[in-house]
Formats: sequence, C-alpha cells, structure tokens
Amino acid sequence: METQNPIRDNLHHKILLANFLAQPEALMRGLTEEEVRAQNNSTDELVIYHKTFLGNRPTNSLILPRITPFILGYLIATYEHKIFVQGQIWNINSYDQFGVELGKQLAKVILPELDSIQPVTAHDQSTNGLINFINKYRKWTPSK
Repeated sequence: METQNPIRDNLHHKILLANFLAQPEALMRGLTEEEVRAQNNSTDELVIYHKTFLGNRPTNSLILPRITPFILGYLIATYEHKIFVQGQIWNINSYDQFGVELGKQLAKVILPELDSIQPVTAHDQSTNGLINFINKYRKWTPSK
C-alpha cells in the first residue's frame, strides 16, 4: 500500500495500484465477443478471438502495508505453500519433477565452469552468455 518512492505525489504508485486492482477484476468479468467488437470497432475475427476470454477465473490478491525483507520472505513462503497444496490436490509432487532433475544434472556440468578464466562455449548461446557474464563480473576468486 505504501510506496518506497513517493514521486509526483505518489502518482506512479497510484497507477501501479490501479493496474494491480484491475487485473483480478478483468479475470473475474472476462470479455465477451460482443464487447470486443464494440470496443474495437473491429471485424477482424482473429483479433476478436484473441481478445475474447471467459471470466470467473479465480485470483489471489495480497495487500501488504510495505515490502520489507520479512514481507518478501512471507510472500515466497506463501507461494511455496500454494504450490505444495495444488500439487497435493492434483496428485503431483511439485518439487520432484523431471525438469528439476535435468537441471540438477546440468548444474553439475556448469559448477566447475564458474571458475573458468577462458570463455565457456559448451552450452547453448544463452547459457554460455550467462556463464561468461558471471565469470567476467564475479566478485570471487576462481578455485584452484
């Protein structure tokens, strides 16, 4: 609720809050084909198809007085709890999926590369770029 940057009489923060409040309302209301046609004066069926969506979609809105380190931890814990409960309801283990296992295997390859002085080229361009960026700007000394 409180901004940490009260610029222009909190105008920016008010705009952010207005958008925050509008999204759950939009998901609740939805947008019918007729409303899309009326708002856009459009007959393009592809545009109408993409802008039309059903309402009655559930959301969670958390209103907090201020973001602090404690509150950030609270938000992360709340999200983790939500994911756990959803996994129980849907009968899946949210924390032991095959993608996570693949990530653990790939991390074993990447770990020693975080000490590389030479540019890393063993991965895709994005991963190489991230590793090389970290290696270039890291604050630690590479292990011997």
